Amino acid sequence: MKNNQPHALYRAIRQALPSSQAWALALALAVSAMMPLSQAAQAAGAIHIQAQPLASALSQLGQQTSLQVFFSPQLVAGKQAPAVDGNLSPEQALNMLLRGSGLDYELKDGSVTLRAAAPAATGALELAPLDVKVVGDWLGDADQAIVQNHPGARTVIRREAMVEQGAMNVKDALRTVPGVQVQENNGTGGSDISLNVGVRGLTSRLSPRSTVLIDGVPAAFAPYGQPQLSMAPVSVGNLDSIDVVRGAGSVRYGPQNVGGVINFVTRAIPQKFSGEVGTTLESSRHGGVKHLDTAFLGGTADNGFGAALLYSGVKGQGYRESNNGNDINDVLLKTHWAPTDQDDFALNLHYYDATADMPGGLTQKQYDANPYQSVRHWDNFSGRRKDISFKYKRQVDEQTQVEVLTYYTDSFRGSNIAARDLKTLSAYPRSYYTFGVEPRASHVFDLGPSTQEVSIGYRYLKEGMHEATDRLALVNNVPTVTPSSDGHIYQDRTGGTEANAFYIDDKIDIGKWTITPGIRFERISSNWHDRPVPGTNYVPVQEKFRSVDSNEPLPALSVMYHLSDAWKVFANYETSFGSLQYFQIAQGGNGNSTANGLQPEKARTYELGTRYDERTWGGEVTLFYIDFADELQYVSNDVGWTNLGATKHRGIETSAHYDLSALDPALDGLTATVGFTYTKATSEGDIPGFKGRDLPLYSREVLNVGLRYAVDRWTYNLDGFAQSSQRAPGTGTNADGSFNGNYITQPTADGQYGNIPGYMTWDVRGAYDFGAQLSNLKLGAGVRNVFDQRYFTRSSDNNAGIYVGEPRTFFVQASVGF
Repeated sequence: MKNNQPHALYRAIRQALPSSQAWALALALAVSAMMPLSQAAQAAGAIHIQAQPLASALSQLGQQTSLQVFFSPQLVAGKQAPAVDGNLSPEQALNMLLRGSGLDYELKDGSVTLRAAAPAATGALELAPLDVKVVGDWLGDADQAIVQNHPGARTVIRREAMVEQGAMNVKDALRTVPGVQVQENNGTGGSDISLNVGVRGLTSRLSPRSTVLIDGVPAAFAPYGQPQLSMAPVSVGNLDSIDVVRGAGSVRYGPQNVGGVINFVTRAIPQKFSGEVGTTLESSRHGGVKHLDTAFLGGTADNGFGAALLYSGVKGQGYRESNNGNDINDVLLKTHWAPTDQDDFALNLHYYDATADMPGGLTQKQYDANPYQSVRHWDNFSGRRKDISFKYKRQVDEQTQVEVLTYYTDSFRGSNIAARDLKTLSAYPRSYYTFGVEPRASHVFDLGPSTQEVSIGYRYLKEGMHEATDRLALVNNVPTVTPSSDGHIYQDRTGGTEANAFYIDDKIDIGKWTITPGIRFERISSNWHDRPVPGTNYVPVQEKFRSVDSNEPLPALSVMYHLSDAWKVFANYETSFGSLQYFQIAQGGNGNSTANGLQPEKARTYELGTRYDERTWGGEVTLFYIDFADELQYVSNDVGWTNLGATKHRGIETSAHYDLSALDPALDGLTATVGFTYTKATSEGDIPGFKGRDLPLYSREVLNVGLRYAVDRWTYNLDGFAQSSQRAPGTGTNADGSFNGNYITQPTADGQYGNIPGYMTWDVRGAYDFGAQLSNLKLGAGVRNVFDQRYFTRSSDNNAGIYVGEPRTFFVQASVGF
């Protein structure tokens, strides 16, 4: 009998997406319809099971795999199962579901029979034996077992949580991570394409101090020379999870990793042929309608070849009344082939294209009159990225693994930004490319009473850039050619970086201890060329050549003590290094002197924490301390960058979750979460007026609270977010024009400076899952910022001023799949 299901899915996709995306999905459907599906019970595949009663979780396991699970209802009554998410074999997933349940099982011919576990022998605490199979990739699929045994602060946001937040972008999802602060879109990062995230009091403007990855590939245009994410080429609809490692990662990952590692993990290729389309629509009374559309299709054949096509796009008007439109398309083709049990190939093709308006900042008078207006009608941002990555992994044996990752990215970003006086409109077309090769070898061996995993890795990375600037006059708010602003390029710059990084680490398991020493060596050579531009009416540019070389060893040490499978204690020390970026090399006067005295920055990070996770409750507490020898700080568009001298970032990050059914069976399905972070980031250098002062644009206190209630097919969410006030970014100036550390605390008329009040918002959502009998239809609706709390941030760059935050916003969600 002919199967017409793919054709029905095509019609659904065709209605949901523009024609420019539908043809690609139709082609994938045609290919997938001819692909025989694997029925191998023990093959690893994508498994997604949310935290829920154990009986229903085991039922989902049977639906997603070929395992048949048999049990009596009395055996699982009252027991809860944790969330299971990642590329896992059915038996691995089963073990995770049963962890802490007091149950065991018998597996025979693909059938599982549950039984009560044998009583534990009395006596001293005995830990389960550690898995001696080589791990290799520290990030991996970020499943719960990997996170639980990571010797540092680490949080993973799963796709289910992003959907329940009604997240329209990755910025919305990252707000819930302890230690992470998300700034509202502002300035040259004032569009929905940008990402403004800071960790532990570090600057959040364009996220320059975290190593941001997409499936392990750098997300920045140029990881060394331009790590800012004025264009973050990732859409939340394509993600399986967001893995945030705030410490203990600098040996493996870099550069610019003092703020940790953020890895955006895209949806995995499923073992069984499946697909899904969905949409989220949102609207507030001040702006228009904006929608997030997603589509997913993929499967794996009997010969081990799998493929998945992912699409996520954002269209429509934001919450500002004008000049706030978005047109974002993110397409990813993932392929995977495992021809043998030892060999694994993965090839990903990624295309991202986006345009978005930037409504711009407001003066205090404009904000008081209408905070949702825009007076900058021409400001916008556009970007495009094409990248390809290829990974080969060979499992030589149970103790040895080799892997090679290579990638190439080609990025363009352009912006049109009016001057502060709205008399000229400047364009900034910029192109970048990056090529990287990262081989790694890992081997497990026994030495005396210890089991050790030694990994040796190397990365070669080459990047190039071409940045230009031109401008037109704005006459009666219309772009116009004039003798001094005629659209010719008047600034033409090129540059590049060649970097070699080598690392070695040794994970030593001995008794209840895991000790991991390691060191990374960075050798970086960057150059910058300001080229003369003939044939224009502008002042001739003096040709300049500048270069900077850096050679840095970066040692690290982490220690974890396994009190039990559920309870861990960890401590770590690591160093991180940030080389000078292209615009920092460019900053200065005439000639070939580099960067007007700016120096690269180096930091030391210390962590001490504990993590606990079992069936009823869990949590994490981490004390952190970051010691910068000479931190680079962006002061304002007028001043630029400076070395502030020593700075200190210290604080505590806490998070906890609790299943309230442990208090009363009537509360079955109700879970509470809370997260609180206290950060104190201050300048400790010798610049007058700065010592002891808070660094700008971060909050000392951040709070997240949440309740989730899952009953039958319904899910309800209540979430709260709060942050304390922030210091103004502005400083006073001396008579000679140099700046001092006297913060401007009172609001200035132009909106650039003045303290920023704290605020708290509440979100609610409800959803219903109709199940497989109705094409897995899921419907949801919610409200963000229920009480319409007014809040804002500030910017002091090109389009400076006050930027209002999101008002009360209503959203609805729908998805279907097979």
